[in-house]
Amino acid sequence: QVQLVESGGGLVQAGGSKRLSCAASGRGFSTYIIGWFRQAIGKEREFVAAISGGGVIKNYADSVKGRFTISRDNAKNTVYLQMNSLKPEDTAVYYCAAPSPGGSVYYTRIREYDSWGQGTQVTVSS
Repeated sequence: QVQLVESGGGLVQAGGSKRLSCAASGRGFSTYIIGWFRQAIGKEREFVAAISGGGVIKNYADSVKGRFTISRDNAKNTVYLQMNSLKPEDTAVYYCAAPSPGGSVYYTRIREYDSWGQGTQVTVSS
């Protein structure tokens, strides 16, 4: 399994931007699909975006398409989530996660991911 640690959360005004990082330890990082999820207070955890091991294939939730961009730097064992045009409804704890090797970038369900970070809070003020 890969170990994941998120960072970059904080407070931002509506319309602003923020970049989250997901640092991984463990072997074979470039073989892992990495996904981002988020969970707002009182709501279920939901899929945000995922990226293939090589960084070519990306999948986004409809709610963030055109505003969020997922990318990765395999030399740094890090995946990024660039969030632009933030809205108050983007407020949540953001988690990165990885499915077992052989998974799909089109996995969007929590149970399809095996390794999780501890999360980082993003708060968007109106």
